[in-house]
Amino acid sequence: MIDLEVPRKFRPLVEQARGMAEEVFRPISRKYDLAEHEYPRELDLISAVIDGMGSSGAGQGAGASNTTRATDDQEGVVAAVGSGRNTREDKRVKNGSNLSSVLSILETCRGDVGLTLSIPRQGLGNAAIAAVANEEQKARYAGQWAAMAITEPETGSDSGAIRTTAVKDGDEYVLNGEKIYVTSGERAELVVVWATLDRSLGKQAIKSFVVRRDNPGMKLVRLEHKLGIRASDTAAFHLDDCRVPAEDLLGDPEIKTAGGFGGAMQTFDNTRPLVAAMALGLTRACLDTTTELLEKAGVTVDWDKPAYTQCAAAAKLLQMEADYEAAHALTLRAAWMADNGKPNSMEASMAKAKAGRTCVNVALACVELAGATGYSERDLLEKWARDSKILDIFEGTQQIQLLVIARRLLGMSSSQLK
Repeated sequence: MIDLEVPRKFRPLVEQARGMAEEVFRPISRKYDLAEHEYPRELDLISAVIDGMGSSGAGQGAGASNTTRATDDQEGVVAAVGSGRNTREDKRVKNGSNLSSVLSILETCRGDVGLTLSIPRQGLGNAAIAAVANEEQKARYAGQWAAMAITEPETGSDSGAIRTTAVKDGDEYVLNGEKIYVTSGERAELVVVWATLDRSLGKQAIKSFVVRRDNPGMKLVRLEHKLGIRASDTAAFHLDDCRVPAEDLLGDPEIKTAGGFGGAMQTFDNTRPLVAAMALGLTRACLDTTTELLEKAGVTVDWDKPAYTQCAAAAKLLQMEADYEAAHALTLRAAWMADNGKPNSMEASMAKAKAGRTCVNVALACVELAGATGYSERDLLEKWARDSKILDIFEGTQQIQLLVIARRLLGMSSSQLK
């Protein structure tokens, strides 16, 4: 088995995240799966602890809400999570907040993915802000919880086909359209909305706007009832003449026909490793629980012998562990590349594709291996199987990830390879 050593400065963070998963998330996991749409009040304390760690520097910049940089005497700058780049001339190898966020999210999702997604001020919109916003915007949005609204009824995985429009009117933009499947959409204070300045120009005209949740032009339509991650709210919105100050447009307001979509899409390069980490955490939980159940039934795995020499259940566990390790290595690589200013679009998609598919396959296989225990509500395996599917879908489906990877490998554009 591969055993990559956790950087020394991240070990306290990882241990705290693991304790949070086992002592806080696991005990209330079933409660909030059954009480869908009820806000988990226990998370307020968790959020306060994370904020305190961030303020003191103990968290090493972990968490999607972090929008500041901290220095580390041993390893240089710790970039804001999701930034995907370091701006200093320092060329030393860095283990920064992208990697620390992946490591901590992996641990908390061993407890519950939906609860991890529900931690205040740790939303995917926060990662989008960290990736694209200027320094003034980062300071202005600091300490607020941001959701991200991309998906629309007619666009699905094709983010370049967004129909929500943004029209400049003096010092404001007027947004009109519909957004669905907005994670933490009801609970967040801000929503990062993707909209197009000119539909005739395609994806190059797409920009992201920070919209206050209490903006009267953004109306909550419904909360979704879902197969899994029920502790996390998923909202749908209508934007009806929603007026947003021009200063709340993230990135360059100019439409650039060459690479103009890159700034918006950089968000995915930064958040896909985080989603891959969620899948890794759930996969690890399934493997650990199933291994314990099989050991109680007298089935043990000999890690020093080939799979074909062992019983079918042990051989299956060996195969799943190998898939997990491959996904784990890909995810750490994508996060490390972001910390060190290396383009990671292909690697982020590889991590998301491998981790998402592995998570679904492992969760279902573990339900099968555990038999009646896996299918019942006596344990959490059946819940984890339901939770796993979304990790292969959101932030770009499996098919979209493979398409992105193929384009990068072949050096082809989206218009050349569809």
